[in-house]
This record gives sequence, C-alpha cells and structure tokens, in this order.
Amino acid sequence: MQIGPYAFANRVFVAPMAGVTDRPFRQLCKRLGAAYAVSEMVTSRKDLWDSLKTSRRANHDGEPGPIAVQIAGTDAEMMAQAAQYNISRGAQIIDINMGCPAKKVCNRWAGSALMQDEGLAIEIVHAVVQACAPHGVPVTLKMRTGWSAHGKNALAIALAAEQAGVAMVTVHGRTREQGYKGLAEYDTVRAVKAALRIPVVANGDIDSPEKAAAVLAYTGADAVMVGRAAQGRPWIFREINHYLATGTHLAPPLVEEVRRLLVEHLHDHYSLYGQYTGVRSARKHIGWYVQALPGGEAFRREMLVLDDSAAQVAAVEQFFDILSAQMDRIPPPAHTATPTMHTGEMV
Repeated sequence: MQIGPYAFANRVFVAPMAGVTDRPFRQLCKRLGAAYAVSEMVTSRKDLWDSLKTSRRANHDGEPGPIAVQIAGTDAEMMAQAAQYNISRGAQIIDINMGCPAKKVCNRWAGSALMQDEGLAIEIVHAVVQACAPHGVPVTLKMRTGWSAHGKNALAIALAAEQAGVAMVTVHGRTREQGYKGLAEYDTVRAVKAALRIPVVANGDIDSPEKAAAVLAYTGADAVMVGRAAQGRPWIFREINHYLATGTHLAPPLVEEVRRLLVEHLHDHYSLYGQYTGVRSARKHIGWYVQALPGGEAFRREMLVLDDSAAQVAAVEQFFDILSAQMDRIPPPAHTATPTMHTGEMV
C-alpha cells in the first residue's frame, strides 16, 4: 500500500473527523497501529487561516509522517491556494473533502454537497493536483457514495479523479442524505475498486476486526478506514492488524494500560488547547473511553462540573484505579461472530 513516495506498514487507517482527529488523537492512533491518519478538515478560506481554530487543526508538531491534511471548500482557485498553504506548513499529502455530511458544511456547497456538481468537483480536483504537483505532494480524495440514494455518482467522480491525477480514493459507504444513519453499503466501494487502478479505501461501519476483514474481502479494497469506532477505543487499530495477520483476536487491553493511555492523551490534549478549552474539549474523549464501562455514565456526568486539568486527570486516575480492582482487562465490545454486511445496488 503506497501513496506517491509513502509506503504504509499496514492497511488500517484512521478517518478524518472534525473535532476529533486533532494532532494528539492522530498521534495516539498511530502509536496503536494506524498506518495513516488524516487531519481534521482545514478551510480553504484565506481569511480564517490565522484563526486559533485553524492553527490548531494545522498543528503537526512532533507528528510522525506522512503528514496528511484535508482541505474543504467550493472554489477551485481557493482550494489550490489552501493546498499550497498547507504544504508550506508541512503537509506531505493533501486530501480533498468531498464526504463531510454536516449541514454547516453542505449548506455552503462544500463537503459531500460537491458531489451534486460533478463539473465543479472535478475542477477542484484538477486545480489541487496541479498546485501540489510541483512539490511532489500526492493528492487523495475522500467522498461518499453520492448525494442521495437516487444519485450515487461515486464511480463517475472516482474515475474522473483518477484521470486528473489523484493518488488514492476513499469511499464512505453512505450517501450524504443518510448522514450516519442506517447501514453503510459496500457494493459502491467494490465497484469503484474494480474500476480504478489507484488504491481505494473502504470506510463506514468498520467497528471490529471481523468487520474489517469482511469488508476487505468483499470490496477488494486496498485498506480500511476506521472513524467513530476509534473514539474511546484507539487500540482498535492494533486489534484489526492482529486479526488480519493471524485470524485470531488480540487480548483486550489491561485496565492499567488504558489508564496510562488516557492520561497521556489528556496531557497532550491540554498542551495543544490550553487549560480552559483543553479541559472542556477533553470531556468528550473521556466520555468515549468510559461509556461502556461499569459506572461510566455516572463518571461522565461528574466530568461536566470539573474545570481544572489537574482535577480532571486525578478523577480519571481514580476511576481507573477503582476499575482495576474489579477487572484486569477492558471488556471488548459486543459483536456478532459473523458481522453484518449490507450491500446496496448502485444507482
């Protein structure tokens, strides 16, 4: 598996997620087995590049490469300029966002809304590829199956993107209309993979080692991209890698290891966001870690009243110390032995 000059150690990637895949989270996922991680989307609006929010999203200090940055926008020239700007800040791969289903993004005709205008979508792809070419920076594309069930055009856009010079395509097996509801389908991913020569990555509902293996086998994809299933469970990447390599399950992590990982994550998180914002934005990560654990829901509510990083860390340490007296390992999530594989006819 390779994108331009960058070879990856395995076929398990972490998906870009706004408000989640910041530098601390990406670094943690890479430590735990993700071969590749893409940043949160960075706007193509030049007037926002100096904002605190964008500067944090574009922060790659100490992050192991390749550094991949996702850009979002609706104007080809602005997207080309955004690519060049992020390259100047260390980006080694540029990813075009054509998959975000959020209303505030789609209402501006960015993200997955671009799939409604194939001409503009491909104009943007051409502009970004041309802007990146002189720097030797590969361009990738992340998209959905289409805008709606009756407008699945991922295959057409993927073929045009490949012709324009895109190095890899990732397909989330839902339409924008679905958001994150219902089940992801993989027939569209399979059709895109069959038609393209460049690597294709499958995304959507990959939440277990068995599901990753089943999706890879069904679609023929070169890799899988894990999103929401990694929230609060970043060790899923090593679990999938172990299962793909051996066909057996890795033992769940020790409670003490998860305690250490979360505390390290929190300190890294505070270093990026500062005390005030860091404590508040860390609450969602803590909530994800503990949501399925005994006493997790009550503990999550306790977190909402803590506004000091030292108090937050101390509470987390105490929670896991108590948990370690009850169990040695974090219980695995409940999954059926044979994962559900939803296929959907392409339109």
